[in-house]
Amino acid sequence: MLTKRIIPCLDVKDGQVVKGINFVNLQYAGDPVEQAIIYDKQGADELVFLDITASYEKRKTIIGVVEKTAENIFMPLAVGGGIKSIGDVRDLLKAGADKVSINSAAVNDPSLINKTAEIFGSQCIVVAMDVKKTKDGFKVFIKGGREETRFEAVEWAKEIEKRGAGEILLTSMDADGTKNGYDLEITQLISESVNIPIIASGGAGAPKHMKDVFAVGADAALAASIFHFGEYTIEETKKYLKKEGVNVRI
Repeated sequence: MLTKRIIPCLDVKDGQVVKGINFVNLQYAGDPVEQAIIYDKQGADELVFLDITASYEKRKTIIGVVEKTAENIFMPLAVGGGIKSIGDVRDLLKAGADKVSINSAAVNDPSLINKTAEIFGSQCIVVAMDVKKTKDGFKVFIKGGREETRFEAVEWAKEIEKRGAGEILLTSMDADGTKNGYDLEITQLISESVNIPIIASGGAGAPKHMKDVFAVGADAALAASIFHFGEYTIEETKKYLKKEGVNVRI
């Protein structure tokens, strides 16, 4: 039985960690390097670092912050935000990222998934999906959730896998920041449709929500608010999950 992963997420804007609700109303929540060191010490399995306005503002992820973060932690680091090319992926991997998360650029040019997976290996390429339920079902959004695309979520997940990505980072825009739990419906639909790991994101309010999302097929649970504001530590979360029969690394 594969170990389930607990992954804190640092959403970064202007060099600071921020947290919002449904992708808006952002609150500042600290320094990314300091936060990363804390999570590393607490036993997080990985860290995701997202420059949340990079795509929208058409600028590159802050390489300097990535370098500082990578120098100070020992867990794997995945970085996303504003990645548009093979060169961007190379720059981030050189800066110390272990994985790179592509979102808007993969939707605009799906062949980028194939190219980057071939050059750097599938294990380095995560494709992020921001998904929202609409009258036409679950649709994929880009540019920090500002723009609806033509892609239906399950079909896009299948294409992501087919093109060689190693993982999917699935964020429910409806659940994001609400602390009411992950969107179990879309997580289950996608995890049943693909064989690559799914990182569930959006809605974590308590360790029980992670248990619930693992039960419907997620391989990793990503959370931000509950860790940033000290409501739970990674250690407490893992102890709870272990007690509930979830296979986690302690």
